[in-house]
Amino acid sequence: MDADAIIIGAGACGLMCAVQAGYLGKRVIVLEKNDKPGAKILISGGGRCNYTNQFASAEQFISANPHFVKSAFTQWTVDDTVSFFETYGITGKEKTLGQLFPDEKNARDVVQVFTSICEDFGQEIRCNAEVKDIVILPDGFEVSYEKNGKLVTINTEKLVVAAGGLPIPKMGATDFALRFARKQGLNIIETAPALVPLTITGKDEEWFAQLSGNAVFSEVSNDEIAFEENILFTHWGLSGPAILQISSFWRRGQPININLLPNENIQVLLDEERKSNGKTMLSTLLNRYYTKKFTDALGKFLPLEKPVASLTKADIDLIDQTIHHFKVKPAGDKGYDKAEVMRGGIDTNELSSKTLECKKIPNLFFGGECVDVTGWLGGYNFQWAWASGFVIAQQL
Repeated sequence: MDADAIIIGAGACGLMCAVQAGYLGKRVIVLEKNDKPGAKILISGGGRCNYTNQFASAEQFISANPHFVKSAFTQWTVDDTVSFFETYGITGKEKTLGQLFPDEKNARDVVQVFTSICEDFGQEIRCNAEVKDIVILPDGFEVSYEKNGKLVTINTEKLVVAAGGLPIPKMGATDFALRFARKQGLNIIETAPALVPLTITGKDEEWFAQLSGNAVFSEVSNDEIAFEENILFTHWGLSGPAILQISSFWRRGQPININLLPNENIQVLLDEERKSNGKTMLSTLLNRYYTKKFTDALGKFLPLEKPVASLTKADIDLIDQTIHHFKVKPAGDKGYDKAEVMRGGIDTNELSSKTLECKKIPNLFFGGECVDVTGWLGGYNFQWAWASGFVIAQQL
C-alpha cells in the first residue's frame, strides 16, 4: 500500500482529515485536481473566510435526514474548531449572527495552517492530480490519476472521497464524487444550487434592475422558514444574505414574501405621524427608513405624494401589503456559477452517521459537501466540513 489512506480533494474536509490523520500517526496522500489546495476556502467570505458559526447545531442544516449531523457535531464541536485555529494563531472575531472570521488574518492563513501541519507530518498533497479511475479491490482501492499528462496508479486500504459539490465550476468543481457514488449503486438525493441569488424576469425585471446596488434590511420568508437580514437588488433580481438563505428552501414556481420593514409596523407609524404632523408626505415618512431611490421606486405601487392625513383605508391597506407582504415570484436562480454550496448529494442513509463509512463498501468514506448535508449561510458549511474530516480521520 502506498499510504494508510488516500483522500480525494484538498478542500476543507479533505485537509482537516489529512491533519487529524497525521495526529494519529497515519500517513495519507491527498489528491487535488487544482493547482493549489483549499481553492474554495481561499475565496470564501471575500477572502476573509467565515470558518465557523458559534451557534452551529443540527438545526441549521438541510438534509433528507436532519438528525444525521448530530453524531459528527458531538465528536467535533464549534469549540473544537475555535481551539484548533487558536492553537495555530488564528483567533475568531464575530461579525454578525455568530459568524466567526479570523481576526487580523484571512483565508490564506487558514489554508496555510493545514498545509504547514501536513508538511510537518509528512502528509503529501499532490496538486494537478485529477482522479480518472477507482478500482475496488478485495483488500483496498486502486486509484489512478493524471498528472502532467501521465497516468499514475496508487493503492490504499482506505479511501476518503471529499471532492466537494457542483458550485463554482471555474474553481474546479465537478460531479466526480456523485458519479463515483452512483457507479457504486449508492443513492443520490436530488442536487440543486443553494445559497444562490434569485433571478427575476418578465414584467417586473426592469423594476428590480433599476434598484441594482440598493440593500434593504428585510425579513424574507416562505411557508417553511424566515430569515431577517439584508436583501440586495441586482440587475438580474435579488441577492444578499437573506435571499441566499431562503434560496436553499425555495423551489422553482414558489413565491417568497419580503417584509421590507420587519422591526416596525407601518400602520402604527402612519397613525403616529398623522397625530403629530398629518401634512407629512408618505414619501417623506418612507425616506426615514429607505434610500430616496428605493422610496421613489415604491411609487410604482404607493401614493407617495399624498399627505399622511389624506390616506384612505384602502391606501393604508395597500401600503401595509406592499411594505410588510411584498410578494416576489423568482423565475429561477443564478446556478452553480454563483451558488456557494450544493443542496442534496450522497444519501446519508448510505453512510454511518458515527463514522461516515459507506455501509455497502467497507473502508470507503464520504465527507464534506458531496454528502446530503447543506448548512445555512454564515460558517455552518465549514463546521460540517471540519467535523466530517475529523470523524473520518478517526477511522483511518
